[in-house]
Amino acid sequence: MIQEAINFVDSGIAAVQTLVYVDGVQPLLFHFNLMGYGDDIYDALYWVLVGVFQIGVTYALLRPLEALRPVEQWQDRRQVRADVIYTWIAKLGILNLLFFLVLQPVFSALQSQMVIHGLPNLQLDGLYPGVTDQPLVSFLLYLVVLDFAGYWYHRWQHRFGVWWELHAVHHSQRQLSMWSDDRNHFLDVMMQAAFFASIALFIGVQPAQYVVLVAVGNFLQSVQHVNARLSYGSLLERLIVSPTFHRRHHAIGYGHEGTRYGCNFGVLFPWWDVMFRTASWERALEPTGIRDQLPAPEGRSRRYGVGVISQQLRTFGRIAKRLALRRPRSTLGADAS
Repeated sequence: MIQEAINFVDSGIAAVQTLVYVDGVQPLLFHFNLMGYGDDIYDALYWVLVGVFQIGVTYALLRPLEALRPVEQWQDRRQVRADVIYTWIAKLGILNLLFFLVLQPVFSALQSQMVIHGLPNLQLDGLYPGVTDQPLVSFLLYLVVLDFAGYWYHRWQHRFGVWWELHAVHHSQRQLSMWSDDRNHFLDVMMQAAFFASIALFIGVQPAQYVVLVAVGNFLQSVQHVNARLSYGSLLERLIVSPTFHRRHHAIGYGHEGTRYGCNFGVLFPWWDVMFRTASWERALEPTGIRDQLPAPEGRSRRYGVGVISQQLRTFGRIAKRLALRRPRSTLGADAS
């Protein structure tokens, strides 16, 4: 039934894709003599339409919960408006499209070299013929493997100082909502796209499957950030990352604090946090953000920017400052040796 539902949605999106391309996009390409890009733009339309569908479904399901059962009430929603912009940029696949246009030839060449030198990729769906090649089973296998990789990617974001400054764009949001998941530095987004595309290629994920995997992951992460009192219960919370579990990750003073602390790194499943002892099941409602955003003496009143552009640019300033503070230590170490 799940596969039939996926096929139904896919067929509907494909039909709209063809309609929009033939009646809207293709005449413009012909008029401006850009038909050479027709195939790429046609393929990109699928990502865009999936993104529009995903945003529509997410809004229809989660926005009423935020209105009826909010965790926090906010007078100033400017920070949330910035997150809405991030969501449209991310969900429409603009950065993913750029990534594939620029780097896909590199991965194609890599795959060719693997074939030439007899280096097989790991086809997970072929592990146990008759079982793992079933659509739902292979989908769940891919989801678990990619989520395991996502757990470690997330821990590395908190572990390494320069990387943390990129990820801090996400954690600097003090008004978590259904839009907050896509609030990320664009450089980190590109790195993440390359990381997961490489793993997906290695384990044999097909392009159509990858689109669905990304869509499911994005929706579940939107639920995790929702500004609504949404209880999963003691059992379900151990199976899927809940808003309460993930809010603890965003909590000031415990959830991250740069490269020193951290908990609840699981992207979709909390199993990895339990396995590697980074889980915290605290249910108390705590303020979110980064400690140095707080006024003195608790923090340093650091500003991370209100709009998308300022948030992106301020990151490079923090990285430059961090690197500048490292230089005297390295110079001193070299002199001492």
